[in-house]
Amino acid sequence: AAVVIMPAFEVQSFLKTIVEERIDSMASVPAIYWLAVNQPNFREFDTSRVARLSYGGAPIAPDLVLEIMGAFPNARVGNGFGLTETSSLATFLPHEFARLRPETVGFPSPVVDVKLADRYVDGDVGELLIRGQNVVKGYWNKPEATAATFVDGWLYTGDVARIDAEGFVEIVDRKKDMVNRGGENVYCVEVENALAAHPAVFEVAVMGVPDEMMGEKVGAVVVPKPGRPIEAGELLEFAGARLADFKVPQYVVVRTEMLPRNPSGKILKKTLRETVEWGKPVPVGRAR
Repeated sequence: AAVVIMPAFEVQSFLKTIVEERIDSMASVPAIYWLAVNQPNFREFDTSRVARLSYGGAPIAPDLVLEIMGAFPNARVGNGFGLTETSSLATFLPHEFARLRPETVGFPSPVVDVKLADRYVDGDVGELLIRGQNVVKGYWNKPEATAATFVDGWLYTGDVARIDAEGFVEIVDRKKDMVNRGGENVYCVEVENALAAHPAVFEVAVMGVPDEMMGEKVGAVVVPKPGRPIEAGELLEFAGARLADFKVPQYVVVRTEMLPRNPSGKILKKTLRETVEWGKPVPVGRAR
C-alpha cells in the first residue's frame, strides 16, 4: 500500500490521481469532494475502486453527503468530527447511518464522553463538552486559556450542538457565529443546509448582519452553480418552506466569486463580514 499526497490541490489533477494511482481510500474536507463531484466531466473518471471515503474538518450539507454516496457508489463513507484538543477524532458517523442521519457527526468514539452545557432557550441545544483519554491537558504556556477551556476534566469546545436520545451528535453552529435575532437564536449551519438544498446553489455562507432594532438579522452570501442564475426572492421562498420564519435570511448577496476558505476548506466568515456589502434588507413579505 502507498499514501498519495498531492503537493497542491487542483481539482482535475485530483480526479486524475484517483484513477491513475488506483486510489481505494480517501480522506478530505467537504469542499474538496464538493468541487470534485460538481465538475462537468466528473462521470468520465472511474471512481469504482474507491472502497473507503471519509470527510470532516468542516460542516457538510446533508445533500452533499448523499451526492458523495452516489458519486462513489462502492465506498463506505463516514464523517469524522473532532478538534486539535481532542487529538483529532471525537465522534464518527459510520456508513450504516450516513444516508439516514447525514446532518449529524455520529456517535462519540469509544473513549469519549459528551454532554451539553449552557443550554439555550431552545432547550435541546447547548455548548458541546468532551471528555476522554484523547483530550489534551491544556495549552502550552497559556494558563488563562487553559483554565477557561478545560474545566473539571471537560473540554468546552465552543461548538453549539444537540444530542438526541439515540446518541447522535449534531453540530448546529459555532458559539461565535450563532445569530441572535431579537432574542431568538438562529443556527447558521441549519440555514446553510436549507439554502444549499436548492438545485441552483453551489455554496452558501450565513451570518449575522448588525441591526439597530433586532441586534442582528440573518444574512446569506450565495454562489450559484455555473449557468444557473438565481434571484433572492426565489431562494427565500425556497428557504421559507424549510425554516421557521425568523430563520429565513433578510439579507441576500448573490455573487459569482467563490467564498474565501482557509487551507483546510473552512469558509472564512470573518473575511466575509469585513468585505460583503449587504445593501438593503429583503422586504418582510418576501423573507416571510
